[in-house]
Amino acid sequence: MGIYNCASTLVEALDSLYAQTYQDFKIILCEDGSSDDTYAVAEKYAQSHDNIILLRNESNMGLNYTLNRCLEHADTEFIARMDGDDISLPERFEREINFLDAHPEYALVSCSMVHFDENGDYITDKGIGEIKKVDFIHGSPINHAPCMIKTIALKTVGGYTVDDKLLRVEDYHLWFKLFAAGYKLYMLNEPLYKMRDDKNAYKRRTFKNRLNEAYVRHIGYKMIHLPWYVQVFALRPILVHLIPDFVYKWYHQNNN
Repeated sequence: MGIYNCASTLVEALDSLYAQTYQDFKIILCEDGSSDDTYAVAEKYAQSHDNIILLRNESNMGLNYTLNRCLEHADTEFIARMDGDDISLPERFEREINFLDAHPEYALVSCSMVHFDENGDYITDKGIGEIKKVDFIHGSPINHAPCMIKTIALKTVGGYTVDDKLLRVEDYHLWFKLFAAGYKLYMLNEPLYKMRDDKNAYKRRTFKNRLNEAYVRHIGYKMIHLPWYVQVFALRPILVHLIPDFVYKWYHQNNN
């Protein structure tokens, strides 16, 4: 977990891990230069749990750098992701581990998510099974926060690529890298995770984020050898940014 400015939600997120039906895990937290009390909250929690490794960046470095720091301390067969403002449902770890054990041909599994805000749950997205090349065209085909990946696969592709042009889309780029390296990815159509997608999360989606997504699409399409003409879809994130906020938010909450 890369944790940043999530002091008010971190305990709930961590509590959801200790409520898992599968309990043989360690938690690696890296605090990324928060301006709130995130580190203090994490430190207090770690003092009462002996399976937590707590790291801290000297300044805000971004999620790609932060997750790579966590990766340096990972020595388990699988790595599960999570964000500090979300909730893992109780059977998440058990279901994902069982899937990877039963289907060794896959290097990564993720699941559908329940989106919620200050008013409660409002929509559940869908898993699409095995990820095909065509699934990369219209956006990231994998939900990042609830994914579980074989550690050897993540380390083989060098983890997350640290580049300012990949901030907020470091996961999408990672899926391209894994797919290009021949790894198989899978999305369960079972909601095992709740993602906080409130007004604050919405405000963090900046024009720079949209440019970064356009860039990742452009280079990613080439990495997995999609036809040249699909490059037109690399412009979509920029066009989406031109849509009025209220229209985009309505579409997002009604078309997942």
